[in-house]
Amino acid sequence: MRYFLTGATGFVGGRLLKQLLDEGHVVHALVRDRAKAGAIQEDAVQRAGRLELVEGDITNKESMRLAMDGADGVYHCAAWYKVGSAAAKSAKEARAINVDGTRNVLELMDELSIPKGVYVSTLAINSDTKGVVVDESYRFEGEHLCLYNQTKWEAHRKVVEPMMEQGLPLVVVMPGIIYGPGDTSILRPTIQKYLKRKLFALPKAPEYSWAHVDDVATACRLAMQKGRVGEDYIICGERYGFAAAFDLMHEITGVPAPKRRFSPGTLRFFAGFMHAFTWMNPREDFHPEVLRLSAEATYLGDNSKARTDLGYEPRSLRDGLKETLAGEMEELHMVMN
Repeated sequence: MRYFLTGATGFVGGRLLKQLLDEGHVVHALVRDRAKAGAIQEDAVQRAGRLELVEGDITNKESMRLAMDGADGVYHCAAWYKVGSAAAKSAKEARAINVDGTRNVLELMDELSIPKGVYVSTLAINSDTKGVVVDESYRFEGEHLCLYNQTKWEAHRKVVEPMMEQGLPLVVVMPGIIYGPGDTSILRPTIQKYLKRKLFALPKAPEYSWAHVDDVATACRLAMQKGRVGEDYIICGERYGFAAAFDLMHEITGVPAPKRRFSPGTLRFFAGFMHAFTWMNPREDFHPEVLRLSAEATYLGDNSKARTDLGYEPRSLRDGLKETLAGEMEELHMVMN
């Protein structure tokens, strides 16, 4: 099969690219700059004939047309993701990529009559589920906690859903909090601080449905193979509190997790206080948006539908974290217990 892939240099897209190539598929991978494509540029040389790097941008529909034409399927993984001060300066870019870019990819898929596509959304379109484990029927209509959640919600509800209702042969996957080796989110520096024993405290209340990056990539492949067109699938593993996850890391590594735990009220107070000082470009973990997210947000989802329809089987958080921490500790020249 020949697939067109966006986001090949990203966290999920990079893992999906490897899986597709390992299965023997041909992949046309969209990159903004071939010279900056890093490891996948080396893959393109080693897997000549099966991996083609295509320079283009999802914000420019015509830059994708030739490479997408004739594909057996499209995987749209590219997304904008930032929090804190970086996000505050990027509202225009966020919508250009997450909303308008998604529209470009899907409109082109429709114009070229591509048989099937998979779009990577996020459980975060539901914002804070207030401790409730929701399924694919849940619809959040309130105010979002951050720009990423807002723009991914706009893409999902205002672009993707209407196009599926009009007959676009698309399947949507909605990962929970993605983690794993090579993470590019704010979670990775937090884990690194913990390993260096420089993490001062943890938020007491947040809970997430965790999703290992390789399990998300596998779910994307399963969605292309088995997913029902027009359907959403929540892709996640265990429900685990954020602080509890670090307690689990302590069990795995022997490195103590911070004992100090901030209550939701304390973090909301700090968020309000720091709002007056955003002009000073505070450190990411002190930015009001990050503090609001840390206060008590729960991103919780039920993966039953993905298990039934796709045969999705996520690994345990313990196993996923063990692999993740082993990589980080190796970089830090540390030895796991």
